[in-house]
Amino acid sequence: MTIKRLGLDIDGTVTSPKTFLPYLNSSFNKQLSLSDITQYNLANLLGISHKEFYEWLKDNEETIYSNAIIAEDAHPILEDWKGNYELFYISARGDHLLDTTRNWFTTNSVPYHHIDLIGKHDKISSIKKHKVDVFFEDKHDNACDIAEECNIPVILFNTPYNQGIVPSNVKRLDTWPEARNWLQQYHKNGRA
Repeated sequence: MTIKRLGLDIDGTVTSPKTFLPYLNSSFNKQLSLSDITQYNLANLLGISHKEFYEWLKDNEETIYSNAIIAEDAHPILEDWKGNYELFYISARGDHLLDTTRNWFTTNSVPYHHIDLIGKHDKISSIKKHKVDVFFEDKHDNACDIAEECNIPVILFNTPYNQGIVPSNVKRLDTWPEARNWLQQYHKNGRA
């Protein structure tokens, strides 16, 4: 199997899953660490309504995304991949954040070929449209849905908030170097 196009989530995948913590702790007077984030739904975790969380995010998202921390080891691996693969970023961020997102990629020298901000977590139609061969994700249900609906392998970066059973074509990994090694083996063997 020839792999040419990689699909990558941005938040919690290319950026560190710890990115939101200082903002959450400051705004909500908390002392959360990543191990405390045991669910993806932060409103429930914080004990606030979804509307309150949405308003907070709307007020803070540009600052958070502009200053996001890149995930450990992601940068050199993405640099290595840019000559061998097309890097297509597909994110649930709204498209009103496209300039902010592109500026972050430029400022952090993160290579990309295409950025698609779809404004929702359902990435399946975008993945199919762009003919992605492998997807990298941090949201459990996204990883499972993408693997099953698109019939492609999905790398799920292991975090406290994405635990649960996954289909056989979802590979749960802890680090970017593990993802690089998995992709090399997959590309070489044509299978996971």
